[in-house]
Amino acid sequence: MSIARELRTASRAELRRRIVTGHPLDPAALEGWAYRGTSLGLPSFVERLSWKIFQKTFWRDPASGRLLGWNVRLEQDGLDSPSRPKERDGRPVTVWHYEVIEPKGVPAPRDFDRGLIIDYSKGQNPRFDTIRFSKDPLVALSPGSADELIGVTYLSIAGLCIETPTYFTLTREHPVSFVPYT
Repeated sequence: MSIARELRTASRAELRRRIVTGHPLDPAALEGWAYRGTSLGLPSFVERLSWKIFQKTFWRDPASGRLLGWNVRLEQDGLDSPSRPKERDGRPVTVWHYEVIEPKGVPAPRDFDRGLIIDYSKGQNPRFDTIRFSKDPLVALSPGSADELIGVTYLSIAGLCIETPTYFTLTREHPVSFVPYT
């Protein structure tokens, strides 16, 4: 059984432990890949209002060299069902765009400095969208492998960092096949 699958029933304390003891990631290992995400640690009624499964993508912008990404909304067909993007006008629905950056100099909760930071304030999101206050530290579950990752969302407001119970795992799924910026 994969580590990501085992963590579906983990306590919040165990999920946090996995973040702070996780393994560093090479951004190049993420580049060009879509990952299947599973939301962990939230009450079921919150998941019903948002999502339990989703995709996160990692795409290197050839013009700027920045590692960008976005969330893809999936049909909520079940934890182990194939990923099926929701569509609007024949295109996958993408939300909450971000840039992946190194943690150095980024305000973060204690010990959230091992991997990379998904920074929604640097993504192409609506100006007044509250997602801009969110950041996700992201680490590998196994040393030297970018196949299974774990992250958590925290809020960064005026230098104050507020941890949330919004943990997630990511499992490498397939090469990015849709880029909303092109």
